Amino acid sequence: MRALKLLLGLLLAWSLATQVQAQCSQHGLRIGVIPKKNMAVLMEEHQPLLDRLRAAVNMAVEIVPASSYESVVDAIVSGGVDIAWLGPASYLLAHQRDPRIEPFASLTINRGYFTPAGHHYQALLLARRETAADLTALRGKRVALSDPASTSGSLVPNVEFSTQQGTALADFFATVIYTGSHDKSLDALLDGKVDAAFVASVRADDYLSSAKIERDTFNVLWRSEPIYYDPYVFSGSLCPELKARIRTAMLTEPEGLAAFLASQNASGITPVSHVEYAPLQRLMQDTPTR
Repeated sequence: MRALKLLLGLLLAWSLATQVQAQCSQHGLRIGVIPKKNMAVLMEEHQPLLDRLRAAVNMAVEIVPASSYESVVDAIVSGGVDIAWLGPASYLLAHQRDPRIEPFASLTINRGYFTPAGHHYQALLLARRETAADLTALRGKRVALSDPASTSGSLVPNVEFSTQQGTALADFFATVIYTGSHDKSLDALLDGKVDAAFVASVRADDYLSSAKIERDTFNVLWRSEPIYYDPYVFSGSLCPELKARIRTAMLTEPEGLAAFLASQNASGITPVSHVEYAPLQRLMQDTPTR
């Protein structure tokens, strides 16, 4: 009996070792990115980072196009991608489904007109100047949100703004629409399809730097509390050896990623863990049922 137990133990150890070896012998690395702006643009901007990762892991690295935040969450949970760039709320949604999903890096943001320098950004409520000069004038108007899984484009407005105003968004505004991304919300606001929009401050800064808006194009009628910036996360099935190589590639020698960082209005990449995003869990628990 003792010999049988020993044999079973050896077989189990061999099986686990074989699984780890199989995981680390994958032939490509797949990355998912939430569609915070046009996916083709995001894929082009990430090329310097992809080149760095290809050299680090010595295998093919590609971005898997995504049409929604939810699709990227599903991909990182199912193992359809190995790394994902998620928003804080979408990371927590993924982490609820698979606690092995691990945040490991985030961008350090440059100072912008709408966003302070550092590791935090804010949700903004922007309104057309001819439409509203204060929040009272927005009651009964049309507002855009981005994606149901967006932090600054859905979660924070639905909880923090609604709590401060003492009413749900659907009661404060006559019409609440989801556009699919922050850029689509900004475009809808510019085109007059909505009267106001909740967007990430970093996306407003990007529109300003690309001359799509001026500083006085919109009134900023509300700002959220600071939100820790978007994490890059590992899937639960990625092996430790690859995680270590990826960490080193992304968190060292930032000068080699200058083009990528410039495209994101960032000055560097900093290590993160679940700790930075845990406070957002309370907001998610308080999110009203729509």
